[in-house]
Amino acid sequence: MLAYGIAADDTDEYIKIGESTVIQSLKKFGRAVVEVFAEQYLRSPNANDVARLLHIGKRHGFPGMLGSLDCMHWKWKNCPTAWAGQYAGRSGSPTIILEAIADYDLWIWHAYFGLPGIAPPAHYVIQGKEYNMGYYLADGIYPKWSTLVQSIHDPRGPKKKLFAMKQEGCRKDVDRAFGVLQSRFAIVARPARF
Repeated sequence: MLAYGIAADDTDEYIKIGESTVIQSLKKFGRAVVEVFAEQYLRSPNANDVARLLHIGKRHGFPGMLGSLDCMHWKWKNCPTAWAGQYAGRSGSPTIILEAIADYDLWIWHAYFGLPGIAPPAHYVIQGKEYNMGYYLADGIYPKWSTLVQSIHDPRGPKKKLFAMKQEGCRKDVDRAFGVLQSRFAIVARPARF
C-alpha cells in the first residue's frame, strides 16, 4: 500500500491476504516505524539541528534561513459534503494540504496537515545585528509574514536578479524532498483507500 499506493482490498489478489489483515499490518508497521525512529528522525529540531540549519542557510547566502516551505495537495475523495466548500482547492474539488519544511539535505524536519506548529528558536547575526527568529523561503502563495521570505516576482537590477535566482534555487530543496517521497512511496503521490 505504501510503495504502490493501492487499496487494501487490491492486495488480496497479489499477496493473498485479506483487507483487514493488510490494514492491521499497515497500522502495526506505522507504530513500529515511530517506535524505532522517533528519537532520531521524528522529533523537533534541537539546538544542534538549528545550528546546522543556520549554517546551511548561511552557506547558501541566506543567513537565518531554517529551510524551504512548500505544500502538496491531496484530493479528498470522501470529503463530507458539509465540509467540501472549505476544503475546495484550485481544481474545485476538496483537497487536504500537507505543508512541509525541508533543508538542503532533504531532511523534512517539519510536516503537518492543517495549522502550523511552533518554529524552533534561532539566533544569528547579520551585519552586526542580532536576530532570534529564523525564516523560511516560500513561494508567492503564502501571506506576507516576517518569517516567510518570498522571491521577487519581477527582479530588476543585478542585485535583485541574483537574490531571486539564489532564493529560487534554495527553494528547490523542498520540491526535491517531495519528489523523492513521491518516487519512493506512491501513497504520497496519490493516497490509497482503506
